[in-house]
Amino acid sequence: MKVSRQRALLIVAPAFVVGVIEVVSDTLFDPLLPFPRDAILMTLVVLVLSFALSGAAYRRIDALGTTLTARNRELEERAASAAALRRVSVAITALADLHDVLEAVVGHARTLLAADAAVLLLTDADGAPRLAASGGPRDAVDPTGSLPAADGDEVGRFLPAELLESRLVAPLQRGRETIGLLAVGARVPRSYDVDDVETLASLADQAAIAIEHDRLEDRLRGVAVEMERERIAREMHDGLAQVLGYVNTKSQAVEQLLAAGRIEDAREQMAELGEAARSLYVDVREAILGLRSPITPGLGLVGAIQDYSARFAEASKIRVSVEATPEARATSLGHDVDAQIFRIVQESLTNVRKHAGASRVAIRLLRVDDELEIELADDGRGFDAPTGSDNDWPRYGMTAMQERAASIGGRIGLATAASGGGVVTLDVPIPAPAGAS
Repeated sequence: MKVSRQRALLIVAPAFVVGVIEVVSDTLFDPLLPFPRDAILMTLVVLVLSFALSGAAYRRIDALGTTLTARNRELEERAASAAALRRVSVAITALADLHDVLEAVVGHARTLLAADAAVLLLTDADGAPRLAASGGPRDAVDPTGSLPAADGDEVGRFLPAELLESRLVAPLQRGRETIGLLAVGARVPRSYDVDDVETLASLADQAAIAIEHDRLEDRLRGVAVEMERERIAREMHDGLAQVLGYVNTKSQAVEQLLAAGRIEDAREQMAELGEAARSLYVDVREAILGLRSPITPGLGLVGAIQDYSARFAEASKIRVSVEATPEARATSLGHDVDAQIFRIVQESLTNVRKHAGASRVAIRLLRVDDELEIELADDGRGFDAPTGSDNDWPRYGMTAMQERAASIGGRIGLATAASGGGVVTLDVPIPAPAGAS
């Protein structure tokens, strides 16, 4: 509103002054200053007035130009800072180990803010700060946090006072809880602007996200271990314990038949007992294999499936073939996802042995667009695909497989082939590479 009034004043004022001069000239100057003296005087007055008004206008324009230049420079600096921070974010995202992430955050904080030292502190369960990562001159940081510092100065316990002449601190937040802080310090007095504060806060947020991600992964690993224990306990109860009870009953029956002199009946019972023992051997062998780490380093998912299939075929006497396209072999989904896929294949083969009555299984792995597809087809009796209710899955021991597939964003399908055999399919999404748009 003030600018609009100033503009109107610049337009109206010259016209008003010229009008006043014209009136004065006609009423006073004409008798005193005949032509051309009055015209010369009027011209001089108008020139003086023009110089005064134009000078004011040019000063205003220059001020606006200076302000605009400063704003442009500020925007360019912010854009450069944002681009640098974005590059840093991409680089940090590519790191897998939490320690490497925190070290990268500290290093980039020191570089982007032109600081002499930087530290990242985490709060332990007892509320005491702990040094998680640091950057600065050699031997300048005290990892024990025993430097003399004022009460409440957590940074000063880890960095000497000469490196904290100017400092900037950003908290690490998990929800409303503060779990640590990221701090930078400089030897000389300096001021930190809004961009510096936002940059450090962004890096602190990335560190907090990485810490929370690592914590959740630890919990997931714990849950996975617990689920494996429950699976093994369930299989031992449903398989090993029941077969041992069956063996015990058969043994007692054989003793009674031998005592009664019924040798042929005892032989029949012994044959059934031998078949039960062989089945129990296969179950125990699979359980032992299941306790091992599924993906041997350097072997890869396809190699692990091939290795297990060979062992499974030897123990179960079921022929197993594994085929994988070059694209499927080259696909890497990460150790955790590969492990879940392997367990699903393992459980599928166990179900084939126990329920399908098959003599042959073909496993195929191929990559289709952004998905890895795994198919297991047997020549057994087949089964009906689930209708969508969870009650359809336990009949074939597929509940754990469905849960594993869901945990990695995959989908499991069941069907009976035209030839009569069963077909299990697993589709797993392949994540886009880091930095891909």
